[in-house]
Amino acid sequence: MAEHPHAMLVRKGYEAFNRGDMDTLRGMMAGDCTHHVPGSHMLSGDYKGLDSIMEMYGRLHSETGGSLRVELRTVLVDGRGHAMSMHRFVADRGDKHIDETGGIVFRIVGDMMTDLDECVEDMDMSNAFWS
Repeated sequence: MAEHPHAMLVRKGYEAFNRGDMDTLRGMMAGDCTHHVPGSHMLSGDYKGLDSIMEMYGRLHSETGGSLRVELRTVLVDGRGHAMSMHRFVADRGDKHIDETGGIVFRIVGDMMTDLDECVEDMDMSNAFWS
C-alpha cells in the first residue's frame, strides 16, 4: 500500500529539518506559511512567512548548540489537507536537557505546507527548557 502524498511530504520535511536543509524546507512551504510554537518562553509565538520560520529554526539549532534531534515516530492523514505528526524531541541547552514527545498538525494545500501548529506533551517542561 502506497503512503499518502501528505504523509510523504511531512516525512520529507522532517528529514530536511534534521539535515539542516533549509532550502528543501523552503520549497515545501507556502510563502505565507505560519508555524505556531506553544508556550510562554523565548521561542513561543506565531512565525509568519518563510524568513521568519527559517530564522526560528536557526535559533532552535543555535540555542541547543546543535544538539537538537527530532525523531519522527508516525504521521497520520485525513485525506482532506491535514496531517499530524508525532515525534520525539531531544536537546541540551546549557545544563538543561529535554527528552519529550511532541507533534505538529499540518495544513497542506496542494503539495505545500501552509500552517504548522506545534504541540508538546508537557508544557511546563518545554517552558522550563527554553526559559
